[in-house]
Amino acid sequence: MHNEETISITDLIHLLLSRIWLIILVTILGGAAAFCYSKFVLPLEYSSHISMYVQSYTGISENNNNVNNISNSKQLVNTYMEVMKDDAVMTAVGDELSAAFELGRLANCFTIQNDKITPASLRKCIAISSVTDTSAVKVTATTKDAEISAAICNDLTRVAPQYVKEAVGVGSINTIDTAKVYRSPVAPNTTKNTAIGLMAGFMMICLLIFLIDFFDNTIKNTDQLSQQFKKPILGEIQQFGDKNKSKKNADSDVHSKLTDENIPFSVIESYKSIRTNIMFSLSTTDNRIFAVSSPDAGDGKSTTSANIAIALSQGDSKVLLIDADMRKAVQHKIFGLTNKKGLSTAISRQHSLEECIRKNVMKNLDVMPAGPIPPNPSELLASDQMTKILTELSSQYSVIVIDTPPVNIVTDTMELAKNLSGIIMVLQYAKTTREDVEEALKRVDFAQQNLLGFILNGVKTKGSGRYYSKYAYKKGYGYYGTPEQDTEPDEPVQTVLTPQSQAVHADRPQQNQPKKGKKG
Repeated sequence: MHNEETISITDLIHLLLSRIWLIILVTILGGAAAFCYSKFVLPLEYSSHISMYVQSYTGISENNNNVNNISNSKQLVNTYMEVMKDDAVMTAVGDELSAAFELGRLANCFTIQNDKITPASLRKCIAISSVTDTSAVKVTATTKDAEISAAICNDLTRVAPQYVKEAVGVGSINTIDTAKVYRSPVAPNTTKNTAIGLMAGFMMICLLIFLIDFFDNTIKNTDQLSQQFKKPILGEIQQFGDKNKSKKNADSDVHSKLTDENIPFSVIESYKSIRTNIMFSLSTTDNRIFAVSSPDAGDGKSTTSANIAIALSQGDSKVLLIDADMRKAVQHKIFGLTNKKGLSTAISRQHSLEECIRKNVMKNLDVMPAGPIPPNPSELLASDQMTKILTELSSQYSVIVIDTPPVNIVTDTMELAKNLSGIIMVLQYAKTTREDVEEALKRVDFAQQNLLGFILNGVKTKGSGRYYSKYAYKKGYGYYGTPEQDTEPDEPVQTVLTPQSQAVHADRPQQNQPKKGKKG
């Protein structure tokens, strides 16, 4: 927990419920481990017992009918118990056992030194206790051998009286019966150990969850984000997408568009709200060109850029989406376009501006792919030709959205600072750390860029699915070496939009639409 964060019982319950399957799994594993350990590892133990009665010869008279005798016997019980635990008594009992059993058999139950049972190991097997409100002493022996357990009890009753008489000098110890051999094991208690394992597993995983959450510095709360960095929150986007698709092809990027059929209604409404907030942020400037970036790779900024552009175009604004992420281009994959011509070839004047823009990818939306990967992306974005292109395009479109690389990895976004009205920072829920955000803000401030606000992406809610897979920026972004060749086919990589999906989303209510922003 950070700053002045307070945690309520409700927060803790929600935290545990969010990990309920992990808690159940670890709890079951703890119980299973305890069960298997008890059942297959711990040796069986057998117990036997015998009762000894302390009798005192002091204070006997005809009138009190041995009342004082019983009282004195009770006082002697504790003394006798200590005497019976003495090393001398234990050694004598050990000698009796050695005479009755083979040494190898005894070695399974006790520690053997110099062919003799050590008093300490024998004492661990014996429990001596007094019976409440009586002068009786109960002796219980527990070992791995049922016959040896019974022999310990019987040997102790034969040996102990002599040592007690020599040590105390009064009274005597009597027994009525002999210890019996019980073949039913008393340990391990598999049921009890399994219950302890279940409880231990539950407590350990709960403690681990609390510790991880306590030291977790990732962004999960927009209120805390706004308070800490004093920047506006443009919106939150629920986690969504085709999980099965990403699992089948984990090596490829998976991106979901706002117009896909499986997009939850709540996500569509979130983007409408973001659209409204963006239009309000841009209402005070004539330059309606803004960049969408993120602190690090895998935050979902490319998918967010595409969906922001789609949402703006649905509000009847003429929108151009430019893929300026020339090191790791994605927009042509999202919209199913070829990448032979694009921003890189437009800046280098290899193709005309009209040739590099894909018209009417959707209603009111044009897209300029990144084009073939150049050896100098930062220099191209900082060039005068890039400024001229944006100046020319700004007269043709109401809004221009530029997808740029992560600011903490490369400086490409900073090179566009003079041409932008601001930058939107996309943060990934439970992935982007506070340190990542601080570093990104330092770079934005250094470039004297205006941060329009944050978008928290991939917010996890019950039933939501991951829609954006991480991609290897740190492997794809290189400053040196031969530029990668564009090996993509001329055919579209991915279907952009089906008539059915257009019909589905056309029927959905259009709320919170911004005012039209067409120029001229």
